[in-house]
Amino acid sequence: MSPRANAIRTGIQRGWTEFNLSLRSPQDQGFFIFMALFVVGFLFFNRDNEVEGTTLLYPTVAMPSILGALVAFSMIIGPAYVIAMEREDGTLLRAKAVPNGVLGQVTGHVVSNTLGILPSFVVILIPGLFLFPGLMSNGAQGWFTVLWVTLLGILATLPIGMIIGSLAPGVQKVGTWGMLPFFFLTAISGIFFPIQGLWQWLQVVAQGFPLYWLGMGMRSAFLPDAAATLEVDGSWRTGWTVLALALWATAGLLVAPVVIRRMARRQSGSQVEAAREQALQWVR
Repeated sequence: MSPRANAIRTGIQRGWTEFNLSLRSPQDQGFFIFMALFVVGFLFFNRDNEVEGTTLLYPTVAMPSILGALVAFSMIIGPAYVIAMEREDGTLLRAKAVPNGVLGQVTGHVVSNTLGILPSFVVILIPGLFLFPGLMSNGAQGWFTVLWVTLLGILATLPIGMIIGSLAPGVQKVGTWGMLPFFFLTAISGIFFPIQGLWQWLQVVAQGFPLYWLGMGMRSAFLPDAAATLEVDGSWRTGWTVLALALWATAGLLVAPVVIRRMARRQSGSQVEAAREQALQWVR
């Protein structure tokens, strides 16, 4: 087995181990449960509200969008924080000292973060299917759409998180570099209300990012065709969804390895020590 293949295999094993540890972690599971209660509770309190211009109830429209946003949030913010922390605590420096160690490290992040979506989906989707009748109206075809939209969404957004984690000056800056832009895009991407209510220029901005296409792709999976009237062109634009997410995935997979390699080459013991000192000052 080649050194690169061995590093990838090691990374896969590491990612699987991290996922299993997360499943056994009361802190992680508590986060999943809290998030599920918040999302489902928010939708339950709006269960009788109809979306303007349709006969669809608000939870039926909003939950698929929220699931799409959940994919983007998990793939962008999680890796961004982890990579930024590993730069500061010396983990990346140690990985760099091993042949193909950075490749194995990144592979582990890909596996653990991809698998980490599953608990979030389960704890939100299963209660939603019982509480909100008619949530999945497209049967097997709808579930197939959920699968390919999720996989394409992971490929489109995970590199963004890795790039942010590599470029952010420190862990404390990840919120500014990642969280704030994400919340802004969530507000304009049709996650909580139809995008047509926004100014035209904001609609154009939203459609330039994968979050909008993730949300619409999920809505196309769960909602009947008549609900497409809520979208910009009155259709699901499935071909455009595939193209937009594929373009973001291709660009990210080309750019992210370059950024990570350059960041790893610049990493040194003195930088790690400086980051630790800065973190201690932050705590004080």
